Amino acid sequence: MKLFDFFISFFKKIVKLKYSIIILIFLTWMVFLDTHSWLIHDELNNEINQLEAQKIELEKNIDQDKNTIEVLKNPDSLEVFGRRNYNLKKDNETIFYVEFKDTID
Repeated sequence: MKLFDFFISFFKKIVKLKYSIIILIFLTWMVFLDTHSWLIHDELNNEINQLEAQKIELEKNIDQDKNTIEVLKNPDSLEVFGRRNYNLKKDNETIFYVEFKDTID
């Protein structure tokens, strides 16, 4: 009877060990080796976060551009914008640029 109990307990230990090894192999496979692994999901989540941040920044730029377009619908503000940003001038005027030298040098 003792021998029988010993074989049964030994068999249970082997079965438990077998299941433990299978579970360990499965977890290793799923975390590191599979095409849908945790590492790949982490990289994709980081990329999604970067793209969402870029999307927010681009939406801010779009709002600024819409505001600029609304302002530039007025001909007077369009003229001021052209003079400031593109150095445009009227046909009958001359523009002089005055540069101040730095006296600290």
